[in-house]
Amino acid sequence: MLKREHRDVPEVLRRESATDLGVEAIPIDRYLSREFHELEVEKVWRKVWQMACREEQIPNVGDHVVYDIVDDSFLVVRTGPHEIKAFLNVCLHRGRRLRTEGGCVPNFRCPFHGFTWNIDGTFAENPSGWDFPQVDPERFSLPQVKVGSWGGFVFINMDRNAAPLDVYLETLPDHFKHRPLEDRYTSIHIAKIIPANWKVTAEAFLESFHLIATHPQLLGSTADESTEYTVWPDQRHISRAITVAGYSSPHMKGTDDDTIMANYLLNRQYYGRAMEGRDLVADDLKVADGQTPREFIAEQLRTQLKPLLGDDAAETATDCEILDPIAYTVFPNFAPWMAAGPSLVYRFRPNGDDHETSILDVMFLSPYPPGTERPKPAKVKWLREDQEWTDAEELGRLGPVLNQDANNIPEVQRGMKALRHYRRGLMMSRYQESRIRHFHKTLMEYINQ
Repeated sequence: MLKREHRDVPEVLRRESATDLGVEAIPIDRYLSREFHELEVEKVWRKVWQMACREEQIPNVGDHVVYDIVDDSFLVVRTGPHEIKAFLNVCLHRGRRLRTEGGCVPNFRCPFHGFTWNIDGTFAENPSGWDFPQVDPERFSLPQVKVGSWGGFVFINMDRNAAPLDVYLETLPDHFKHRPLEDRYTSIHIAKIIPANWKVTAEAFLESFHLIATHPQLLGSTADESTEYTVWPDQRHISRAITVAGYSSPHMKGTDDDTIMANYLLNRQYYGRAMEGRDLVADDLKVADGQTPREFIAEQLRTQLKPLLGDDAAETATDCEILDPIAYTVFPNFAPWMAAGPSLVYRFRPNGDDHETSILDVMFLSPYPPGTERPKPAKVKWLREDQEWTDAEELGRLGPVLNQDANNIPEVQRGMKALRHYRRGLMMSRYQESRIRHFHKTLMEYINQ
Protein backbone atom coordinates (compact mmCIF):
# COMPACT_ATOMS: atom_id res chain seq x y z
CA MET A 1 0.00 0.00 0.00
CA LEU A 2 2.80 2.41 0.85
CA LYS A 3 4.46 1.82 -2.53
CA ARG A 4 1.24 2.91 -4.24
CA GLU A 5 1.10 6.25 -2.41
CA HIS A 6 1.27 9.41 -4.53
CA ARG A 7 2.78 11.40 -1.66
CA ASP A 8 5.99 11.11 0.33
CA VAL A 9 5.54 8.48 3.02
CA PRO A 10 7.08 9.31 6.42
CA GLU A 11 10.02 7.02 7.04
CA VAL A 12 8.59 5.89 10.39
CA LEU A 13 5.71 4.17 8.61
CA ARG A 14 8.21 2.05 6.70
CA ARG A 15 9.96 0.85 9.86
CA GLU A 16 8.47 -2.62 10.20
CA SER A 17 9.83 -5.75 11.81
CA ALA A 18 8.22 -9.19 11.89
CA THR A 19 10.05 -10.38 15.00
CA ASP A 20 9.38 -14.07 15.61
CA LEU A 21 8.44 -14.63 19.27
CA GLY A 22 7.50 -18.28 18.82
CA VAL A 23 4.27 -20.11 19.60
CA GLU A 24 4.57 -20.82 23.32
CA ALA A 25 1.29 -20.72 25.29
CA ILE A 26 0.56 -17.79 27.64
CA PRO A 27 -0.07 -19.07 31.21
CA ILE A 28 -3.69 -18.59 32.26
CA ASP A 29 -2.72 -17.82 35.87
CA ARG A 30 -1.37 -14.46 34.77
CA TYR A 31 -4.99 -13.36 34.30
CA LEU A 32 -6.65 -15.14 37.21
CA SER A 33 -4.14 -15.39 40.05
CA ARG A 34 -4.40 -12.98 42.97
CA GLU A 35 -0.74 -13.64 43.71
CA PHE A 36 0.26 -12.61 40.18
CA HIS A 37 -1.81 -9.45 40.51
CA GLU A 38 0.08 -8.54 43.67
CA LEU A 39 3.38 -9.08 41.85
CA GLU A 40 2.17 -6.73 39.12
CA VAL A 41 1.31 -4.07 41.69
CA GLU A 42 4.83 -4.02 43.12
CA LYS A 43 6.92 -4.83 40.05
CA VAL A 44 4.92 -3.23 37.23
CA TRP A 45 2.54 -0.48 38.35
CA ARG A 46 5.00 0.89 40.91
CA LYS A 47 7.86 0.79 38.38
CA VAL A 48 6.54 1.88 34.97
CA TRP A 49 5.71 5.25 33.47
CA GLN A 50 1.93 5.54 33.13
CA MET A 51 -0.27 8.17 31.55
CA ALA A 52 -2.17 10.07 34.25
CA CYS A 53 -3.88 12.90 32.33
CA ARG A 54 -3.62 15.46 29.56
CA GLU A 55 -1.85 18.79 30.13
CA GLU A 56 -4.94 20.56 28.78
CA GLN A 57 -6.91 19.21 31.76
CA ILE A 58 -4.80 21.33 34.13
CA PRO A 59 -4.10 24.60 32.26
CA ASN A 60 -4.01 26.94 35.28
CA VAL A 61 -1.93 27.04 38.46
CA GLY A 62 -3.78 25.05 41.10
CA ASP A 63 -5.57 22.87 38.56
CA HIS A 64 -5.19 19.20 39.39
CA VAL A 65 -6.54 15.73 38.67
CA VAL A 66 -6.70 12.70 40.94
CA TYR A 67 -5.00 9.68 39.40
CA ASP A 68 -5.63 6.33 41.08
CA ILE A 69 -3.84 3.09 40.26
CA VAL A 70 -4.65 0.01 42.38
CA ASP A 71 -4.30 1.30 45.98
CA ASP A 72 -2.12 4.30 45.15
CA SER A 73 -3.61 7.77 44.70
CA PHE A 74 -1.87 10.88 43.38
CA LEU A 75 -2.52 14.57 42.88
CA VAL A 76 -1.21 15.67 39.49
CA VAL A 77 -1.12 19.45 39.82
CA ARG A 78 0.07 22.45 37.85
CA THR A 79 2.31 24.23 40.35
CA GLY A 80 3.50 26.93 37.94
CA PRO A 81 2.81 28.16 34.40
CA HIS A 82 5.37 25.69 33.04
CA GLU A 83 5.60 23.18 35.90
CA ILE A 84 3.59 20.07 36.78
CA LYS A 85 4.22 17.90 39.82
CA ALA A 86 2.60 14.82 41.35
CA PHE A 87 2.13 14.14 45.06
CA LEU A 88 0.72 11.38 47.21
CA ASN A 89 -2.98 12.14 47.64
CA VAL A 90 -3.02 11.29 51.34
CA CYS A 91 -2.99 13.35 54.54
CA LEU A 92 0.15 12.54 56.51
CA HIS A 93 -1.78 12.83 59.78
CA ARG A 94 -4.39 10.03 59.77
CA GLY A 95 -4.22 8.89 56.16
CA ARG A 96 -7.42 10.34 54.71
CA ARG A 97 -7.32 11.04 50.97
CA LEU A 98 -6.92 14.78 50.51
CA ARG A 99 -9.00 15.01 47.33
CA THR A 100 -11.59 12.69 45.81
CA GLU A 101 -11.82 14.56 42.50
CA GLY A 102 -9.92 17.13 40.47
CA GLY A 103 -10.49 20.85 40.30
CA CYS A 104 -8.66 24.08 41.08
CA VAL A 105 -7.68 24.92 44.66
CA PRO A 106 -5.23 27.29 46.42
CA ASN A 107 -4.03 24.44 48.64
CA PHE A 108 -4.78 20.85 49.67
CA ARG A 109 -6.68 20.84 52.97
CA CYS A 110 -7.63 17.56 54.63
CA PRO A 111 -11.42 17.49 55.24
CA PHE A 112 -10.92 15.38 58.40
CA HIS A 113 -8.81 17.59 60.72
CA GLY A 114 -7.67 20.46 58.50
CA PHE A 115 -4.00 19.62 57.96
CA THR A 116 -3.06 21.67 54.88
CA TRP A 117 -0.38 21.55 52.20
CA ASN A 118 0.52 24.11 49.53
CA ILE A 119 0.05 23.12 45.90
CA ASP A 120 3.84 22.66 45.64
CA GLY A 121 3.59 19.91 48.29
CA THR A 122 5.15 21.88 51.14
CA PHE A 123 3.41 21.87 54.52
CA ALA A 124 1.21 24.90 55.17
CA GLU A 125 -0.83 24.50 58.38
CA ASN A 126 -1.56 22.32 61.38
CA PRO A 127 -4.66 23.62 63.23
CA SER A 128 -3.20 22.42 66.55
CA GLY A 129 0.50 22.62 65.96
CA TRP A 130 1.21 22.93 69.70
CA ASP A 131 0.04 19.33 70.16
CA PHE A 132 2.34 17.79 67.54
CA PRO A 133 5.93 18.34 68.70
CA GLN A 134 7.03 15.47 66.45
CA VAL A 135 6.08 17.40 63.26
CA ASP A 136 8.85 19.41 61.62
CA PRO A 137 7.05 21.69 59.14
CA GLU A 138 10.17 21.87 56.96
CA ARG A 139 10.20 18.09 56.54
CA PHE A 140 6.44 17.43 56.45
CA SER A 141 5.97 17.81 52.69
CA LEU A 142 3.79 15.47 50.66
CA PRO A 143 5.76 12.58 49.12
CA GLN A 144 6.46 13.33 45.47
CA VAL A 145 6.73 11.02 42.45
CA LYS A 146 8.40 11.53 39.09
CA VAL A 147 6.54 13.41 36.34
CA GLY A 148 7.17 13.58 32.60
CA SER A 149 5.30 14.89 29.58
CA TRP A 150 5.03 13.80 25.97
CA GLY A 151 2.48 14.56 23.27
CA GLY A 152 0.42 16.69 25.65
CA PHE A 153 0.09 13.74 28.06
CA VAL A 154 1.33 13.79 31.67
CA PHE A 155 2.98 10.60 32.93
CA ILE A 156 3.95 9.61 36.46
CA ASN A 157 6.37 7.03 37.84
CA MET A 158 6.63 5.91 41.49
CA ASP A 159 10.12 4.44 41.06
CA ARG A 160 12.75 6.92 42.26
CA ASN A 161 15.37 5.13 40.18
CA ALA A 162 13.34 5.03 36.99
CA ALA A 163 14.95 6.19 33.75
CA PRO A 164 13.53 9.45 32.33
CA LEU A 165 10.31 9.27 30.35
CA ASP A 166 12.01 10.01 27.03
CA VAL A 167 14.22 6.95 27.54
CA TYR A 168 11.24 4.78 28.49
CA LEU A 169 9.32 5.82 25.35
CA GLU A 170 12.20 4.65 23.15
CA THR A 171 11.54 5.68 19.52
CA LEU A 172 7.89 6.68 20.00
CA PRO A 173 8.54 10.47 20.07
CA ASP A 174 10.40 10.19 16.76
CA HIS A 175 7.45 8.38 15.20
CA PHE A 176 5.01 11.14 16.15
CA LYS A 177 7.19 14.14 15.25
CA HIS A 178 5.15 14.88 12.14
CA ARG A 179 1.82 14.17 13.91
CA PRO A 180 2.30 15.87 17.32
CA LEU A 181 -0.49 14.93 19.68
CA GLU A 182 0.17 17.99 21.83
CA ASP A 183 -1.44 20.01 19.01
CA ARG A 184 -4.77 18.20 19.50
CA TYR A 185 -7.54 18.63 22.04
CA THR A 186 -9.58 15.95 23.80
CA SER A 187 -12.91 15.99 21.97
CA ILE A 188 -14.27 12.81 23.59
CA HIS A 189 -13.37 10.89 26.77
CA ILE A 190 -15.51 7.92 27.79
CA ALA A 191 -14.63 5.49 30.62
CA LYS A 192 -16.23 2.28 31.82
CA ILE A 193 -15.49 -0.52 34.29
CA ILE A 194 -15.05 -3.84 32.48
CA PRO A 195 -15.64 -7.20 34.24
CA ALA A 196 -12.28 -8.68 33.27
CA ASN A 197 -8.61 -8.51 34.21
CA TRP A 198 -6.93 -5.45 32.71
CA LYS A 199 -4.75 -7.61 30.44
CA VAL A 200 -7.77 -9.38 28.95
CA THR A 201 -9.23 -5.96 28.15
CA ALA A 202 -5.98 -4.59 26.69
CA GLU A 203 -5.25 -7.65 24.55
CA ALA A 204 -8.61 -7.35 22.77
CA PHE A 205 -7.16 -4.22 21.16
CA LEU A 206 -3.73 -5.60 20.26
CA GLU A 207 -4.77 -7.53 17.15
CA SER A 208 -7.17 -7.38 14.19
CA PHE A 209 -7.49 -11.16 13.97
CA HIS A 210 -10.84 -10.96 15.79
CA LEU A 211 -12.55 -8.85 13.08
CA ILE A 212 -13.69 -11.87 11.07
CA ALA A 213 -15.86 -13.17 13.94
CA THR A 214 -16.43 -10.12 16.15
CA HIS A 215 -16.82 -7.29 13.61
CA PRO A 216 -17.92 -9.01 10.37
CA GLN A 217 -19.69 -5.84 9.21
CA LEU A 218 -16.25 -4.25 8.67
CA LEU A 219 -14.81 -6.93 6.38
CA GLY A 220 -16.15 -5.43 3.16
CA SER A 221 -13.78 -2.46 3.45
CA THR A 222 -11.14 -3.53 5.97
CA ALA A 223 -8.30 -5.89 5.05
CA ASP A 224 -8.08 -7.45 8.49
CA GLU A 225 -5.66 -10.28 7.70
CA SER A 226 -3.41 -7.84 5.80
CA THR A 227 -2.63 -5.98 9.03
CA GLU A 228 1.07 -5.33 9.52
CA TYR A 229 2.17 -6.16 13.08
CA THR A 230 5.47 -4.62 14.11
CA VAL A 231 7.53 -5.71 17.10
CA TRP A 232 10.95 -4.09 16.95
CA PRO A 233 13.69 -6.28 18.45
CA ASP A 234 15.35 -3.28 20.12
CA GLN A 235 12.13 -1.79 21.55
CA ARG A 236 10.97 -3.09 24.91
CA HIS A 237 7.94 -0.90 25.51
CA ILE A 238 6.39 -0.06 22.13
CA SER A 239 4.80 -1.98 19.27
CA ARG A 240 2.52 -1.10 16.36
CA ALA A 241 -0.18 -2.44 14.06
CA ILE A 242 -1.35 -0.89 10.77
CA THR A 243 -4.62 -2.20 9.34
CA VAL A 244 -5.40 -1.51 5.69
CA ALA A 245 -8.71 0.27 5.02
CA GLY A 246 -10.40 0.79 1.65
CA TYR A 247 -9.83 -2.83 0.59
CA SER A 248 -11.92 -5.85 1.47
CA SER A 249 -10.80 -8.63 3.77
CA PRO A 250 -8.76 -11.46 2.22
CA HIS A 251 -11.51 -13.69 3.62
CA MET A 252 -13.98 -12.14 1.16
CA LYS A 253 -13.36 -13.34 -2.38
CA GLY A 254 -14.37 -11.40 -5.48
CA THR A 255 -15.44 -8.16 -3.78
CA ASP A 256 -15.87 -5.38 -6.37
CA ASP A 257 -15.28 -1.65 -5.99
CA ASP A 258 -18.97 -0.81 -5.54
CA THR A 259 -19.25 -3.29 -2.67
CA ILE A 260 -16.16 -1.88 -0.98
CA MET A 261 -17.52 1.67 -1.28
CA ALA A 262 -20.96 0.69 0.01
CA ASN A 263 -19.46 -1.16 2.98
CA TYR A 264 -17.12 1.70 3.87
CA LEU A 265 -19.94 4.24 3.80
CA LEU A 266 -22.12 1.96 5.92
CA ASN A 267 -19.46 1.56 8.59
CA ARG A 268 -17.91 5.04 8.50
CA GLN A 269 -16.94 6.16 12.01
CA TYR A 270 -17.29 9.69 13.31
CA TYR A 271 -13.92 10.75 14.68
CA GLY A 272 -14.86 13.17 17.42
CA ARG A 273 -16.94 16.33 17.55
CA ALA A 274 -14.60 18.07 15.10
CA MET A 275 -15.83 15.81 12.28
CA GLU A 276 -19.57 16.12 12.92
CA GLY A 277 -21.43 17.23 9.83
CA ARG A 278 -18.50 16.38 7.58
CA ASP A 279 -18.98 12.66 7.19
CA LEU A 280 -19.13 10.98 3.80
CA VAL A 281 -22.57 10.46 2.29
CA ALA A 282 -23.54 8.03 -0.42
CA ASP A 283 -25.01 10.58 -2.85
CA ASP A 284 -23.05 10.76 -6.09
CA LEU A 285 -19.93 9.14 -4.65
CA LYS A 286 -18.56 7.20 -7.58
CA VAL A 287 -15.01 5.94 -7.99
CA ALA A 288 -13.34 7.41 -11.09
CA ASP A 289 -11.82 5.21 -13.76
CA GLY A 290 -8.32 4.09 -12.81
CA GLN A 291 -8.87 5.00 -9.16
CA THR A 292 -9.24 2.52 -6.31
CA PRO A 293 -11.93 2.94 -3.64
CA ARG A 294 -9.11 3.53 -1.15
CA GLU A 295 -7.70 6.42 -3.18
CA PHE A 296 -11.15 7.90 -3.77
CA ILE A 297 -12.20 7.78 -0.11
CA ALA A 298 -8.85 9.27 0.98
CA GLU A 299 -9.32 12.20 -1.41
CA GLN A 300 -12.82 12.88 -0.08
CA LEU A 301 -11.63 12.84 3.51
CA ARG A 302 -8.55 14.90 2.66
CA THR A 303 -10.84 17.66 1.38
CA GLN A 304 -12.88 17.51 4.58
CA LEU A 305 -9.74 17.75 6.73
CA LYS A 306 -8.46 20.96 5.12
CA PRO A 307 -10.42 23.32 7.44
CA LEU A 308 -8.93 21.49 10.44
CA LEU A 309 -5.36 20.94 9.27
CA GLY A 310 -4.81 23.66 6.71
CA ASP A 311 -4.53 23.03 2.97
CA ASP A 312 -0.82 22.16 2.93
CA ALA A 313 -0.96 19.72 5.85
CA ALA A 314 -4.01 17.97 4.41
CA GLU A 315 -2.52 17.74 0.92
CA THR A 316 0.72 16.16 2.15
CA ALA A 317 -1.04 13.60 4.37
CA THR A 318 -0.74 10.11 2.94
CA ASP A 319 -3.73 7.85 2.29
CA CYS A 320 -2.37 5.60 5.04
CA GLU A 321 -2.45 8.41 7.62
CA ILE A 322 -5.96 9.44 6.58
CA LEU A 323 -7.57 6.00 6.33
CA ASP A 324 -5.68 3.29 8.18
CA PRO A 325 -5.82 2.55 11.90
CA ILE A 326 -2.14 3.05 12.93
CA ALA A 327 -2.23 1.72 16.46
CA TYR A 328 0.77 2.04 18.81
CA THR A 329 0.99 0.55 22.27
CA VAL A 330 3.24 1.74 25.09
CA PHE A 331 3.69 -0.90 27.79
CA PRO A 332 1.80 -1.50 29.91
CA ASN A 333 -1.48 0.25 29.17
CA PHE A 334 -1.28 3.29 26.87
CA ALA A 335 -2.38 3.03 23.22
CA PRO A 336 -2.17 6.20 21.09
CA TRP A 337 -3.09 6.01 17.39
CA MET A 338 -1.40 8.05 14.69
CA ALA A 339 -3.66 9.82 12.20
CA ALA A 340 -3.77 12.90 9.99
CA GLY A 341 -7.22 13.62 11.44
CA PRO A 342 -8.55 12.88 14.93
CA SER A 343 -6.60 10.20 16.79
CA LEU A 344 -8.03 7.44 18.95
CA VAL A 345 -6.38 6.74 22.34
CA TYR A 346 -7.01 3.83 24.71
CA ARG A 347 -5.91 3.35 28.32
CA PHE A 348 -6.31 0.14 30.33
CA ARG A 349 -5.77 -0.30 34.09
CA PRO A 350 -6.93 -2.35 37.06
CA ASN A 351 -10.12 -1.20 38.73
CA GLY A 352 -8.74 -0.45 42.17
CA ASP A 353 -7.30 -3.56 43.79
CA ASP A 354 -9.74 -5.90 42.05
CA HIS A 355 -7.77 -8.17 39.71
CA GLU A 356 -10.93 -9.35 37.96
CA THR A 357 -12.21 -5.96 36.81
CA SER A 358 -10.54 -3.16 34.86
CA ILE A 359 -11.09 0.38 33.60
CA LEU A 360 -11.16 1.18 29.89
CA ASP A 361 -10.72 4.81 28.80
CA VAL A 362 -11.56 5.74 25.19
CA MET A 363 -10.39 9.17 24.05
CA PHE A 364 -10.36 11.10 20.77
CA LEU A 365 -7.73 13.79 20.17
CA SER A 366 -9.01 16.10 17.46
CA PRO A 367 -7.23 18.81 15.47
CA TYR A 368 -8.69 22.29 15.37
CA PRO A 369 -8.35 25.02 12.70
CA PRO A 370 -4.89 26.66 12.58
CA GLY A 371 -4.79 30.03 14.30
CA THR A 372 -7.87 29.43 16.43
CA GLU A 373 -8.09 28.96 20.19
CA ARG A 374 -7.79 25.43 21.51
CA PRO A 375 -11.26 24.14 22.44
CA LYS A 376 -11.77 23.09 26.04
CA PRO A 377 -11.19 19.38 26.61
CA ALA A 378 -14.16 17.10 27.06
CA LYS A 379 -14.78 15.96 30.61
CA VAL A 380 -14.66 12.26 31.37
CA LYS A 381 -18.05 10.62 30.91
CA TRP A 382 -18.37 7.46 33.00
CA LEU A 383 -20.73 4.78 31.75
CA ARG A 384 -22.56 2.79 34.41
CA GLU A 385 -22.37 -0.99 34.52
CA ASP A 386 -25.85 -1.24 32.96
CA GLN A 387 -24.99 1.14 30.11
CA GLU A 388 -23.58 0.18 26.73
CA TRP A 389 -21.00 2.04 24.68
CA THR A 390 -23.78 3.11 22.31
CA ASP A 391 -25.20 5.15 25.21
CA ALA A 392 -22.26 7.50 24.65
CA GLU A 393 -23.77 9.06 21.54
CA GLU A 394 -20.67 11.13 20.85
CA LEU A 395 -18.83 7.93 19.89
CA GLY A 396 -21.00 7.68 16.79
CA ARG A 397 -20.57 4.38 14.98
CA LEU A 398 -17.61 3.40 17.12
CA GLY A 399 -20.10 2.67 19.90
CA PRO A 400 -21.52 -0.51 18.30
CA VAL A 401 -17.98 -1.72 17.53
CA LEU A 402 -16.99 -1.30 21.19
CA ASN A 403 -20.16 -3.11 22.21
CA GLN A 404 -19.08 -6.07 20.10
CA ASP A 405 -15.71 -6.10 21.87
CA ALA A 406 -17.44 -5.73 25.23
CA ASN A 407 -19.44 -8.88 24.53
CA ASN A 408 -16.22 -10.91 24.22
CA ILE A 409 -14.06 -9.60 27.04
CA PRO A 410 -16.08 -10.75 30.10
CA GLU A 411 -16.67 -14.13 28.47
CA VAL A 412 -12.92 -14.60 28.05
CA GLN A 413 -12.47 -13.93 31.78
CA ARG A 414 -15.19 -16.45 32.64
CA GLY A 415 -14.03 -19.00 30.11
CA MET A 416 -10.45 -19.05 31.33
CA LYS A 417 -11.64 -20.12 34.79
CA ALA A 418 -13.07 -23.27 33.24
CA LEU A 419 -10.22 -23.78 30.77
CA ARG A 420 -7.51 -23.74 33.45
CA HIS A 421 -8.74 -27.15 34.71
CA TYR A 422 -7.83 -28.65 31.31
CA ARG A 423 -5.05 -26.46 29.91
CA ARG A 424 -2.44 -24.32 31.63
CA GLY A 425 -2.01 -21.82 28.83
CA LEU A 426 -3.73 -19.79 26.12
CA MET A 427 -2.83 -20.54 22.51
CA MET A 428 -1.63 -17.51 20.50
CA SER A 429 -0.73 -17.23 16.83
CA ARG A 430 2.85 -16.63 15.74
CA TYR A 431 2.30 -13.38 13.79
CA GLN A 432 -1.19 -11.90 14.19
CA GLU A 433 -0.94 -12.06 17.99
CA SER A 434 2.76 -11.19 18.11
CA ARG A 435 2.05 -7.91 19.88
CA ILE A 436 0.41 -9.85 22.72
CA ARG A 437 3.50 -12.06 22.88
CA HIS A 438 5.71 -8.96 22.99
CA PHE A 439 3.52 -7.52 25.75
CA HIS A 440 3.96 -10.66 27.86
CA LYS A 441 7.69 -10.80 27.18
CA THR A 442 8.05 -7.30 28.63
CA LEU A 443 5.62 -8.06 31.46
CA MET A 444 7.69 -11.03 32.63
CA GLU A 445 10.93 -9.05 32.39
CA TYR A 446 9.44 -6.66 34.96
CA ILE A 447 8.02 -9.46 37.10
CA ASN A 448 11.34 -11.31 37.18
CA GLN A 449 13.64 -8.36 37.78
